[in-house]
Amino acid sequence: MRHGFLLVNKPRGPTSHDVVGQVRRKLGERKIGHLGTLDPLATGLMVLAVGAKALKVVELFNGLEKEYEADVTLGAVSTTYDSEGAIEVVELKAGWLPPDDASRIQALIDDRFLGKVSQVPPAFSAVHVGGTRAYRKAQRGESFELKAREVNILHCKVGKYAYPKMTLTVRCDAGTYIRSLAHDLGESMRCGAYLSGLKRTMVGEWTVEDAVAPDDAKWTHIIPLKDLLKSFEVVHVTPDQWEHLSNGRSIPGTLAADVPHIAWLNELPMALLEPDRKREGMVKPRKVF
Repeated sequence: MRHGFLLVNKPRGPTSHDVVGQVRRKLGERKIGHLGTLDPLATGLMVLAVGAKALKVVELFNGLEKEYEADVTLGAVSTTYDSEGAIEVVELKAGWLPPDDASRIQALIDDRFLGKVSQVPPAFSAVHVGGTRAYRKAQRGESFELKAREVNILHCKVGKYAYPKMTLTVRCDAGTYIRSLAHDLGESMRCGAYLSGLKRTMVGEWTVEDAVAPDDAKWTHIIPLKDLLKSFEVVHVTPDQWEHLSNGRSIPGTLAADVPHIAWLNELPMALLEPDRKREGMVKPRKVF
């Protein structure tokens, strides 16, 4: 088998868990994870980690930037901040007129929704509240409060616009809720808004154009581990050194601070290294692939 990442183009409807299940059945491999979920109504790129070795390196890719194409409907709000929730039309105040072109909306976005932004996740989200997912509490009608968190929105541009419909292209760091962005933008515009469609187009350097449908997944589509890890700092080890590392023992060496280092043997990645805090000038394996 080939351990590595698989680019999947998620269709509208199934959950991310459903997509993982489809690929598990298609490949006959149980050990599959992912680099981030998509809501059932969302489509686009999911990056799946296939095989035990690939699951061990997921942590190295959790902070990748993501890009989305978002459809936003103005003039109404949703309990889930998207079209799955209960939709309520906003009663607009007398004298309020919708922007006649996208430039005014873009100016508002540039002023309030770029860079480091404070954002409250939707109540119907997977955020933990006292050990329970927020959406489960929301489904039970329980009262709770989610804390605002700082997210980083790198790019947000208005595309098509004809009130009440608008499209946005958004590039952001991991942890950003596009549903919350749509809701908050509607509040700032004083007309309300919700996310009516979402497509993830990029994760890091990977694009949806290179992804396959879940039912079309094949082992030959998997990006091998050696290609995924070649951009990280390389530490070439000898067979003797690898024997030490594979048994959890340290070897001589120094590592640059806060930079992942991968031990390679015979052109293959073998382990994620870290400094041995107890022995100066030594490094040890944190994870062996």
